[in-house]
Amino acid sequence: MLHDAVASRRVSPQLPLRFECARRTLLEMADQIITRFAPSPTGYLHIGGARTALFNWLFARRHGGRMLLRIEDTDRERSTDAAIAAILDGLGWLGLDWDGDVVYQYSRADRHRAVVQELLERGRAYYCYASAQELEEMRESARREGRPSRYDGRWRDRDPAAAPAGVKPVVRLKAPTEGETVVEDQVQGRVVWQNKELDDLVLLRSDGSPTYMLAVVVDDHDMAVTHVIRGDDHLTNAARQRQIYDALGWAPPVMAHIPLIHGPDGAKLSKRHGALGVEAYRTLGYLPEALRNYLVRLGWSHGDQEIFSTEEMTAAFALEQIGRSPARFDFAKLESINGHYMRQADDARLVAAIKTILPQVGPDRGLGATLDPELEAKLLSAMPGLKERAKTVIELLDSASYLYARRPLGLDAKATTILDDDARRRLALVLSELETISEWSAANTEGAVRRVADAAALKLGQLAQPLRAALTGRATSPGLFDVMAVLGRDESLARVRDQLPA
Repeated sequence: MLHDAVASRRVSPQLPLRFECARRTLLEMADQIITRFAPSPTGYLHIGGARTALFNWLFARRHGGRMLLRIEDTDRERSTDAAIAAILDGLGWLGLDWDGDVVYQYSRADRHRAVVQELLERGRAYYCYASAQELEEMRESARREGRPSRYDGRWRDRDPAAAPAGVKPVVRLKAPTEGETVVEDQVQGRVVWQNKELDDLVLLRSDGSPTYMLAVVVDDHDMAVTHVIRGDDHLTNAARQRQIYDALGWAPPVMAHIPLIHGPDGAKLSKRHGALGVEAYRTLGYLPEALRNYLVRLGWSHGDQEIFSTEEMTAAFALEQIGRSPARFDFAKLESINGHYMRQADDARLVAAIKTILPQVGPDRGLGATLDPELEAKLLSAMPGLKERAKTVIELLDSASYLYARRPLGLDAKATTILDDDARRRLALVLSELETISEWSAANTEGAVRRVADAAALKLGQLAQPLRAALTGRATSPGLFDVMAVLGRDESLARVRDQLPA
C-alpha cells in the first residue's frame, strides 16, 4: 500500500536530472517510511522543534525507514548561518542523526518555479495583478463586514492582456471553490475545510520567489516523504498544501499534527516556562539522553513507564499513542529524569559533561574555561559521591565546589552556625589525631575520628558536622571521609587549621 502511494506520484518533466536521479533512488526504497525534519534557521533549535525532530526520528527508526533533514531557509533576511549551525549542533547533541545530505530549500528555487510554470500551463494557476491598494481594500472590507480576510479571485479568469502597466504579478493557485478539502490526520483525526472558505493562495511572489506553501509541497514530493509529522500550528497549512498536491496530481504524504507544548500553567510556552534553545539545556546541565527521554513523554504515552532507553522508545513509539491535548512542560519532572540518568552515568562521562559547559559557567565560579589535570583527577575520584545527590551537571559542579574552592574557605550560613566555639574546640581534638595519620585514606581518617569520639565520649556527628563545615564550607556534602580522601592530607589539614583560633 505504501509503495503504491509513493510510486503513484509522478515526476514532473521539468524536474532537473540531479533531482530526478535522487528521487528515483528514494522511490526504489518506496516500501520504506520516510520522514523529514524541516526547521527554519531563523533562530535556535527550540524545545518544541527538538521534540518534533525526535518524533520523526523515532517513527522512521521504528519502521526501519529514513529521516531526512531539510533546512527551510527561504526567508533570506532572517535565516542565518549561526542558526543553521545551532540546529545541526543541537540535533547532534541529542543523538538524532539524519539520513543523506542536508537539503537547503533556497537552493531548490528553480525547481519550485518550474512546478509553478507547469501549473500555469495546465490552467491550475494564474497571474494576479491586484495592487497592494486593492488587497488592502479587500482586507478593510472584510473587517467592516466581520468576516475573514480573503482574496476575492478578481484575476482568476481575467485575460493577462488586461493587466495594468508596470505591475509585477504574483502567481496564485486556482483553488477549488466548491466541495471540501479533507485531511485524514493520524493524530487529529478527520479534519475538513469548506473550499469556499479558502482563497487562492500565492505560489510565487511578485519578485519570482516561491512561497513556503509551495516549496514545502514540492520538496516533500521530490524527497519522497511518506509521513509529515509536525506541530499542530501547521494544521491550517495542511489544507492549502493538500490543494497544491491535488492540483499537481501528486499523492500527499500521511499527515500527523502533534499538539504544541505549553507551560505548566497551561499558557503558551514562553522563555519563563522553558522555551529555550537545546544548547541552553546543555548549559543548564541536562544530559542529552535525559532530555530525549523527557521529550518523548511530552504528548506520547506508553502505559506508566517513565524511563526509556533509546532502544525501548524506538520499539514502542507509535503515532496512535500521541494525544490531542497540549503537553505541559515541567522542569521538576525533567530534573528528576536527569538525576536518574546522572546516577547511572559513567563517572568519566560526567566529568566530560562538566568540561563541555565549563566555558559558559566556569568563570562565574572562579574557574577557567578548562580543567587543570589535578582538578580533573579530583572530580573523577569524587564523582561516585557527587552524582548521587545532583540533579543536573550544574548542581554537580556546584556540589564539587569544595574541590576547587580557595583557602580560606567561605562558609555558608549553616556551616557558620555549626562552627561555634564549642565545635572549634572539638575540631582541635580531631586535628591532633588526624595529624598522626601517615597513610591518608577514607578508612584511616574515619578510624581517627571515631577514636577521638570514643575518647571524648562524643557522638560521631558532634565531630563530623564541624569537620564537614571546615572542609567544604557547607553543612552537606558527599561522604565526609570520601571528601577527605579526595582532598588529600595536606589540603584537609590546612582547611581544618584555617578554622581554629590563631
